[in-house]
Amino acid sequence: MVAPDHRHFEAEDDMSEYSHLFTPLDLGFTTLRNRTIMGSMHTGLEDRGRNFERLAAFYAERAAGGAGLIVTGGFAPNIEGTLYPFASKLTTSREARRHRQVTDAVHAEGGKIALQLLHAGRYAYHPWSVSASRTKAPINPFTARALGERGVRRQVRAFARAAELARSAGYDGVEVMGSEGYFINQFLAPRTNHRADGWGATPANRRRLATEIVRAVRAAVGEDFILVYRLSVLDLVEDGQTWEEIVTLASEIEAAGATIISTGIGWHEARVPTIVTSVPRAAFTDVAARLRPHVGVPVVTSNRINMPDQAEQVLADGGADLVQMARPWLADPQWASKAEGGRAEEINTCIACNQACLDHTFQRKVASCLVNPRAGHETELVLSPTARRKQVAVVGAGPAGLSAAVNAAERGHDVQLFEAGESIGGQFSLAMRIPGKEEFAETIRYFEGELERRGVTVHLGRRADVADLEGFDEVVLATGVTPRVPEIEGIEHPMVISYPEAVLGTRTVGDRVAVIGAGGIGVDVTELLTTVDSPTLDVKEWQDEWGVDPGSAERGGLKDPHPAPSPRTVYLIQRKTSKIGAGLGKTTGWVHRAAIRAKGVHRITGASYERIDDNGLHLTVDGKPRLLQVDNVVVCTGQESVRDLIEPLRAKGVEVHVIGGADVAAELDAKRAIRQGTELAAAL
Repeated sequence: MVAPDHRHFEAEDDMSEYSHLFTPLDLGFTTLRNRTIMGSMHTGLEDRGRNFERLAAFYAERAAGGAGLIVTGGFAPNIEGTLYPFASKLTTSREARRHRQVTDAVHAEGGKIALQLLHAGRYAYHPWSVSASRTKAPINPFTARALGERGVRRQVRAFARAAELARSAGYDGVEVMGSEGYFINQFLAPRTNHRADGWGATPANRRRLATEIVRAVRAAVGEDFILVYRLSVLDLVEDGQTWEEIVTLASEIEAAGATIISTGIGWHEARVPTIVTSVPRAAFTDVAARLRPHVGVPVVTSNRINMPDQAEQVLADGGADLVQMARPWLADPQWASKAEGGRAEEINTCIACNQACLDHTFQRKVASCLVNPRAGHETELVLSPTARRKQVAVVGAGPAGLSAAVNAAERGHDVQLFEAGESIGGQFSLAMRIPGKEEFAETIRYFEGELERRGVTVHLGRRADVADLEGFDEVVLATGVTPRVPEIEGIEHPMVISYPEAVLGTRTVGDRVAVIGAGGIGVDVTELLTTVDSPTLDVKEWQDEWGVDPGSAERGGLKDPHPAPSPRTVYLIQRKTSKIGAGLGKTTGWVHRAAIRAKGVHRITGASYERIDDNGLHLTVDGKPRLLQVDNVVVCTGQESVRDLIEPLRAKGVEVHVIGGADVAAELDAKRAIRQGTELAAAL
């Protein structure tokens, strides 16, 4: 069979804005309709057969939205490789038959789907985990058992058997997960492979497991089946692979039978962020571009690509043959069809917050999306056309109100939105000004367009009163929050600044600052105050800050980090004795804590606020008085709900729905706010 020339882009319409992105990819035995891959995400629906109907609906909606190839969440090839007890696996014909509803649903929408084969290795959260050597991951309490010769060969056979079952289940291919620090990656790196036998000791021996698995899978499924190998091109851990070893592995994986090589970035235990919102867009595309000349099969680039202009540029520059995105397909299942149809401005952009996707996964919840709470709930949260058109008033244009207004209008209701401020966005208008959270502006941009497209009447600069709202069939109060003012002697002192004033820059902040309150807002404000000039880092600056060197000959692609020094002396203080930022997201909190630590922020816990005067902020810490001689005190001590319209409206007999911060003000929870707005709109 003559190998297809997948590197020649010949678009049907050379004038298309995304001509490279929407050029089909001929693999010889099958063709992908475009160059997009929906990357693997564990949704939590894989783990129980009763949820496969929901899983089918989830993937079918993305197939209908134009994904070129969908890769499922990980399925283990045996019990040892499962992520946790009773987690997803594919080991029997009975299990394979369940998958037919998933593959049939995707194929009915014209899509193609590959099943990811993921062996957790020492990342398995159970006591029977296995790995190359007896080691324990720093993110796992369980120590993995070292496999013997027969045990290693048993794992190879398990991968081949699972791939064979995937083909019988109707999948178009499989992806072998050899990245992110999972089982195969653990054999590849000296960090976790301490063996002295034929599966370790030398780079060639460490590569042996990966190549034998690919060879066995290819033999099991035949030539006319997609085999994606997810290859770690940048481990970002000490004693990871060298670039020379990675290039050699890629060549061997191609020779063993891979159809496509997908590039993976970082281990889960790495202390370098790879997908959070503070990572610059397309931060790792150069690594895929560096690998591409060394292999003849298509190469996939990934990580922090969330809009079509970036994806198109990477392909046009010759940096990759395909672009893989995972979370953007959660945010907008129509990502590809909107881009191809010239409607990229309508895409609901992934803001890389991790709050409803990865955080849910690690909490054993069904993965969803902060900006699209229907993700993972397609069969339950349905926005069907309304049988009766109602007059709906929504008060407040923060995330909750925007969600309610847009989704109610989508269903066919006549919606009017009242906002006291001069622009929409609410607390997102503050968040987008925080270093690393610039993506939040994309959500405001999306909602602004949707309000216009859905015909919502928007009243800006208008504080709604009872008279404005009496005539509506439904009134939704999404009036948000106001900063809480703590009871501290001297809180009215001129040096005291509220967090909105600090973020918006309406008050000048001095060189020495105390931030009181170390929840999410306090941490955000601290990051803002410790950032020089523009908060947006380019890729090179970001690499320097976090110690990433993709071109290094050193193992793991690491170097000494050199963060820019803070322009201010900042004290971050909380009453609690727990660690700073303890309530932040599971997958993102450590990034924020590391960032403020690198900036030299003074962190004080277990403090009592005594008073504020001309000398500064007086505290008691560990029973001892302490004075912080600062220029300003920024107050980040929580919020209070704005609910002043509820009782007057109810007194007039108007039934009101209260959502978002107006409902619960405990910290700012945009995930809950947008979900509440969507659920309410579905019920109206």
